[in-house]
Amino acid sequence: MRTSHQARSTSSQIRTVKESDETLDPTFIVKPDGGSQGEGIYLIRDPAELRAAGAQARQAVVQEYIRKPLLVDKLKFDIRLYVLLKSLEPLEIYIAKEGLTRFCTEPYQEPSQKNLGHVFMHLTNYSLNVHSGNFVHSESQSTGSKRTLSSVLRRLAAKGVDVKRLWSDIIALVIKTVVAVAPQLKVYYQADIPPGKPGPSCFQILGFDILLMKNLKPVLLEVNSNPSMRIEHEQEVAPRVFECVPSPVDEEVKVGVIRDTLRLVDPGLKKASSSQWKSVGVEEAAGDAHVRTRPDAMPSPCLKQVYPKYSRQFNYLRLVERIAALFIRFLGVKGNMRLGPTAFRTFIRNCKLSSSNFTMASVDILYIDIVRRWSGALPDSREAGMGLQAFVEAFFYLAARRFKSQTPREQAASLLDLCEAQLESQTPGPEERRSSSCSRAASRGATGAPKHQAHARQPGPPSPAGAPLPRRASSQDCRRAKPRSREAHAEN
Repeated sequence: MRTSHQARSTSSQIRTVKESDETLDPTFIVKPDGGSQGEGIYLIRDPAELRAAGAQARQAVVQEYIRKPLLVDKLKFDIRLYVLLKSLEPLEIYIAKEGLTRFCTEPYQEPSQKNLGHVFMHLTNYSLNVHSGNFVHSESQSTGSKRTLSSVLRRLAAKGVDVKRLWSDIIALVIKTVVAVAPQLKVYYQADIPPGKPGPSCFQILGFDILLMKNLKPVLLEVNSNPSMRIEHEQEVAPRVFECVPSPVDEEVKVGVIRDTLRLVDPGLKKASSSQWKSVGVEEAAGDAHVRTRPDAMPSPCLKQVYPKYSRQFNYLRLVERIAALFIRFLGVKGNMRLGPTAFRTFIRNCKLSSSNFTMASVDILYIDIVRRWSGALPDSREAGMGLQAFVEAFFYLAARRFKSQTPREQAASLLDLCEAQLESQTPGPEERRSSSCSRAASRGATGAPKHQAHARQPGPPSPAGAPLPRRASSQDCRRAKPRSREAHAEN
């Protein structure tokens, strides 16, 4: 880890896991933060081994190792599934119906102190196993050290595995993961795209690495933000002489992902062709359906829309996105991703969350305590202030204070309803602002006020950070108010 404090913290958590059940003897896998291609990954069984790695200059992610994975041909394997995040607002998620399975090249044994260093047994990374003498390059999609997901699913189905249910579990895992990261992605997006602007049509292809446990439960290993889309591999044709040769498995999976992604994000896509992208059944996702013949003779879509198709099942998880919307509203300055103390006080004031029992002095103390704690957890952060995760913690604290008899989720939902209602009441619509401005202008004219004073800014309640103050109307605006209203109705 980067600091001795973090190493001690992680070591204490490992000890807690082991002490909670003396029969457990867990193994942990340590991955360098920001690493790729399996570089720097190692296994540990004792916290002391982690402390020994503390002298390294890179942070690391520590995960509990899955000791009982599902095996095929006595080999451990994982699944690489490609996921298209087409948009954040509205949230649209597509999953490739075909994926890769990457196999280890040494028969699996449960980890022990003797075999922790056997990377070809424990680590499924292609970039590591390709250098093993046992790695098998195959022209077939159902044999070798890299195979298609559908070929593995067919083998499992032949053994009586409920492949439909397995796919449903994988889809749920993907949706839950994207919903979990969407709030933070929106914060990053608003830092570059001004509020109210359409911005570019952004999309991203993600690589989900999934391990199947022996009981067929899918477990997320990691999400790659920049997965390799190469359709070739290096093959040693002579000692230390390598050349790139086509990979039929990679081509089968990746070409379809890229082709269909470009179709989906094409701004010129006609509505007439939208029927081609109707969501297909789980049977098709499992690779059991026929290939449909389409009028334009193009291959059938390989990407299956899973959200918003299954939104009813997962919308309850999007509570944090509503909290993130509040956070973004009070950020104010473009490019900023942290709330300062003044913006946090403005949030409390505008949502009317202070009281005699929770004064603004208490608000300042809460802000300082939470920011200090999160600054210690994220030592690399160069920005001062309250990030989204810290704001979410503060929000749940405020919700628990106000709605003590409810569950944590109910508390957060109730506080969100309260905040959104308060902010909505403070944000009049365009017709209300125009009418109010005209009334004030007429009132000032009736009292004989000088003409230039009719345009002066009058004191009023502070606007939320980032929300532009409405322009004061002139008498000319008042005369035009009624015709504009008719135009608005005509456009709608």
